[in-house]
Amino acid sequence: MTTQLLEGRTILVTGVVTTGSIAYGVARRALAQGARVVLTGLERDLEKARSAAASLGVDDVLPYDATDPEAVDAVVEAIRVRVGHLDAALHAIAFAPRAALSGDMVGVDPVGLEKAFRTSTVSYAETARILQRLAPASGASLVGLDFDATGAWSVYNWMGVCKAGLESLNRYLARDLGRLGIRANLVAAGPIHTRAAGGIPGFEDLLDAWAERAPLPWDPHDVDQVADTVCFLFSDLARAVTGEILHVDGGYHAMAAPLRRRDGAG
Repeated sequence: MTTQLLEGRTILVTGVVTTGSIAYGVARRALAQGARVVLTGLERDLEKARSAAASLGVDDVLPYDATDPEAVDAVVEAIRVRVGHLDAALHAIAFAPRAALSGDMVGVDPVGLEKAFRTSTVSYAETARILQRLAPASGASLVGLDFDATGAWSVYNWMGVCKAGLESLNRYLARDLGRLGIRANLVAAGPIHTRAAGGIPGFEDLLDAWAERAPLPWDPHDVDQVADTVCFLFSDLARAVTGEILHVDGGYHAMAAPLRRRDGAG
């Protein structure tokens, strides 16, 4: 009998709201690989999240606001009562007001920016805190969802800044958690059609750029190409990988900008 990749593992997946999200895809693929999955969601999204959970055969979704430090104790206790421990966790939480995603970088309401940073970046450390308190002595795996932050996009703006912070935070978490046997890695996905993507002005321009430049064909409707990589990072196959940003983007990140001849011929 073949052993499944995540057999016997208990995994926390945050951010499942709809069946089209990357988080949902990760939960589905983890279940298929033998894992037990615990889901969390915001209070306002619980009805939709529980509908998505039911389609996975998961009994419930725990309410959890990742921007509230006091919520960590409650969710840790709820997970401890239900499943006892966690072997891995997915951070799939991000938010920015629409005004922060396009236009100029200056003049954006700082209150909205603070919420974006707390939701999209600081909450990754809070997810690490949950995992740290519930991880077995043998260690665990923390994975966050990223969008490449090495350059300035024509869209994305302040969320790009939040993702740059996320990438830096991931390195520091890898440093601090390594002594506990906990790995911290990010998956930088290409553009995927999700509810969150619908809030990005110019998202179709990103898809056009990927179609033109990525060396591998990129399917923006295929969440499994990202979910499978997350499951790999959850597994023992990635036992010596930490502090990494693994790009699942068809190779787009590795391509230089196309050169244009001075005469405009190409």
